Amino acid sequence: MNVVVLTLVESNCSNPGPRTQALHLVDELKARGAIVRTAEASKPEEVDTVLDDPDERIVLAADTDEQVNAVVARLVRHAIPAPSKRPEGLPEGRTIPDLPALAVLPLGTAPGIVARLGLPATPAEVAAAVAEGVVKRTDLMRHDGGGVAVDGVRLGGGDRPWRGVVNLDDVVLADGSEQILACVVANADGYAAADDMVLAEPDPADGKIDVAVAVPVTVGRLRKKLRIEVRRARGRAVAVHPVDTVTYIQDGLVGELGRKRTWWVEPGAAGWYTGA
Repeated sequence: MNVVVLTLVESNCSNPGPRTQALHLVDELKARGAIVRTAEASKPEEVDTVLDDPDERIVLAADTDEQVNAVVARLVRHAIPAPSKRPEGLPEGRTIPDLPALAVLPLGTAPGIVARLGLPATPAEVAAAVAEGVVKRTDLMRHDGGGVAVDGVRLGGGDRPWRGVVNLDDVVLADGSEQILACVVANADGYAAADDMVLAEPDPADGKIDVAVAVPVTVGRLRKKLRIEVRRARGRAVAVHPVDTVTYIQDGLVGELGRKRTWWVEPGAAGWYTGA
């Protein structure tokens, strides 16, 4: 059994070498008879060096969801077939084959996705999961800007309402005429709530995206009241087209969206070492 332990490092910071948790993991893996090497990456393309051997099991030592996102994005980039070719045996409803399985070793802090997917968290647990080779497959979201989301996306929230069109498959959740308080596009439940409102209850292995839009509506004839209406739907692909711009957070990455973006689900594309 060959294993590579990958750590992402900042290119402009001094590098003290492998972290304590990673060293403990290496010892645990070697005690189980594994041949282990360590690798570091300060640029996205440097992640590709750990993908050359399909028989080598990959462990990502990470602190944040952003780091997990970055590595999964490279796995997707490596797996995407040529535009003119669809590989034989590609699962129905998928644009990419199964991604290589990934183990996540929490470092100083644990990426939120570890708890949300029920992944092992200590060096001993991670080593056992990798050695046993049991893989849990979950859905993955891709979008037409070239990125991925393991957990999900939240657009808006807080005190900045926005307007936009939100379509999930054939369902119109917002037509652009109303203010939107928050919109969630969820695979797991990291962004399923906004401002103490639970907007969605996603299942990361059901082959679908959960989308919810929270809009303020006025009710009552004489004594008018303002309440929050949450519109929910579940499907394969969602398109969000903001009228102006809206702040979003996706797997911990914060940005501004000012154009139409489409997210779609890749059912069962992601793999995670979970042990027995």
